[in-house]
Amino acid sequence: MANKTRKILLLPGDGIGPEVVAEVRRILEWMNKTKSLDFVLSQELIGGASIDANKVPITDEVFYKSLESDAVILGACGGPKWDNLEFSKKPERALLKLRKELKLFANLRPAICFKQLVDSSTLKPEIVSGLDIMIVRELTGGIYFGEPRGIEPMENNQRRGINTHSYTTSEIHRIARVAFDLAKKRKNKVTSCEKSNVMEAGILWREEVQAIKDKEFKKVELNHMLADNCAMQLLRYPKQFDVILADNLFGDMLSDEAAMLTGSLGLLPSASLGAKDKNGRVRSLYEPVHGSAPKHAGLNKVNPIASINSVQMMLDWLARRSNDDDLLNVSKILDQSVAEHLNDGTSLTYDLGGTSSCTDVGSSIATRLATHLKEL
Repeated sequence: MANKTRKILLLPGDGIGPEVVAEVRRILEWMNKTKSLDFVLSQELIGGASIDANKVPITDEVFYKSLESDAVILGACGGPKWDNLEFSKKPERALLKLRKELKLFANLRPAICFKQLVDSSTLKPEIVSGLDIMIVRELTGGIYFGEPRGIEPMENNQRRGINTHSYTTSEIHRIARVAFDLAKKRKNKVTSCEKSNVMEAGILWREEVQAIKDKEFKKVELNHMLADNCAMQLLRYPKQFDVILADNLFGDMLSDEAAMLTGSLGLLPSASLGAKDKNGRVRSLYEPVHGSAPKHAGLNKVNPIASINSVQMMLDWLARRSNDDDLLNVSKILDQSVAEHLNDGTSLTYDLGGTSSCTDVGSSIATRLATHLKEL
């Protein structure tokens, strides 16, 4: 196996973040030990943990370390302990800074209903069985980052809150390309969502997505759907979708809704990808879709599989970026190890109806992974 050094930055963060990232670290260390992958691992504070230690959600040192890393793995940010802080100083601002400064414009969130979880979904088994959707969310534009923004005083003791929703042609084109490229590797179908019936930015979104399809992706099927209709269709017949493309606001909502179709947030990963810099490097950040779940923190009871699946997404992305077939094989073996663990069903956390600990689950997957890697 080619021994290429890759720098991986671990940011456990808050709540259950340190527990699930500990299992991620164990998986990566197993890979180093059994297949000489040469991941250089480092770990730093972020979010509330950084506020407690350093008075800021992320220090300059940690930020610059993220710039130098091949990938960043995040646990979770935030919790009620820091709710009363000024908005600009809240733990979640660290994640927004990473997204903006690393130029992580594309968020990929799969919604897969594993067969072991079909009965855990709130929808009927025939509706969710075999569900496999990829939601592509634009991550650095739209209403979350638009200017002007803020809260301003008005006459008669009134106040006004202002947020700006805007997109440019280039912002729409680059996220659309990500969605179409993914669709070509899947079922060759993209559903683009907006509110073109009431928003000018939605009209532009629809027109520019269609323009990219017509020019560069003629063989990929494209459907346009209003975002509120998409939300309804996800509950009515979710398996009609393959890749869903949406802006920052609607993508945020639709991806959360799709995640809940699967029966458990504890299994679902996400990846945030950036554009190429001047040196050809594409930065990336991986995290579970669940939050910090502070009420479960320190109890060693949460499911680490979403974080472990985020590692699988990282391995797959790094392998395909560098045409590293060996690393791609390791990615597939990790995916297989998780599937075997779930199929076995003897070591499951509370969200899947079991009583096993976070550490138990990590050990089960790490053991299966190590066995398969030694067989190579």
